[in-house]
Amino acid sequence: QVHLVESGGGSAQPGESLRLSCKISGDTGTEVCTAWFRQVPGKEREAVAVIHSDGETTYRDSAKGRFTISQDKSNSTVLLQINSLKPEDSGMYYCAADLEVWVCYMETREYKYWGQGTQVIVSK
Repeated sequence: QVHLVESGGGSAQPGESLRLSCKISGDTGTEVCTAWFRQVPGKEREAVAVIHSDGETTYRDSAKGRFTISQDKSNSTVLLQINSLKPEDSGMYYCAADLEVWVCYMETREYKYWGQGTQVIVSK
């Protein structure tokens, strides 16, 4: 069984930075896609960024430039750095993983394992 636990969310002001962390435990194998999704009330969950275990990354267009996804394999952790926070970055951020895959997708249906989420609130 694979478990994902997010941390690092909280309240921040516009312009500040946050770093979200996703700790992954269990037998994931070697070909893993890990994604960060964001969901706001009343809207679909949408992918912000994904990373393959080989290091390849993909970003949602709106996330390019301020969001950086990275992985620390020694700690089985995937990070999401968010700089220059904007109010529209607010939402519940979920980490998700798909195993034994060689191509990462941005759709929720592709991901089998999910964390419980970490809340990000950006306001003055």
